Amino acid sequence: MEQRAERAMEQPPGASPEQAEQSPGAGPGPAAGQPPGQQPGLRQLRAGDQDREAALHQLQAAFAEGRLDDDEFDQRMRAALTARTSADLAQLLDDLPAAAGSRPAAAGPAGRRAGRFAGTYKGSVRRGGRWLVPERFTSVVYKGGGLLDLRAAELTARVTTVVAVAYKSRIDILVPPGIRVEMEGFGVSKGWSADEQWESQLPHDAPVVHVRGVAYKGTIEARTRPPGKAGIER
Repeated sequence: MEQRAERAMEQPPGASPEQAEQSPGAGPGPAAGQPPGQQPGLRQLRAGDQDREAALHQLQAAFAEGRLDDDEFDQRMRAALTARTSADLAQLLDDLPAAAGSRPAAAGPAGRRAGRFAGTYKGSVRRGGRWLVPERFTSVVYKGGGLLDLRAAELTARVTTVVAVAYKSRIDILVPPGIRVEMEGFGVSKGWSADEQWESQLPHDAPVVHVRGVAYKGTIEARTRPPGKAGIER
């Protein structure tokens, strides 16, 4: 009885004698089966498809606002698509404001409708930023240039068809990682051969941009970043 009383006097304040007997001289340790250095309740949860999709929309919004440059956007999008845990996704978004995660509404001011047709004669066609891409979009450029930037756009259909006609012209179609690109026609090509194998690993239900093009003495090219910048061709 005297030994037990002495141990009770030596125990930390607020601890019961039974607790002192069970773990004498030991502080609170990790729970059974808990990896060292990781506290209970902070384990990394597996990321789901909805988590990745939300992260992609936040990155697209941040890119449209100029918070990410072309390289950062491309790298983070690829990392988000292959993220395994919620912590991986959080690391990609922790320096972006929460407001950037709002998805453009179908009728809201952030996503402007671009119509279904855009053409020019000895001029240029440019579509970029936050805009709503219809299920079928047609662009005709005659002796000019065209840029259809879908990286921060919202696709309104799972399969988007882009009809492009370039007469003595060049039309660049920029798509974000995670989009499967299908091309057919005359004078159409992809500008990033190194990504072909990576694109083949996308899920079967990934969004599709189907390019149907005709280029006469011109070029229609799909790529992930604008042409003419260092480090683009890989």
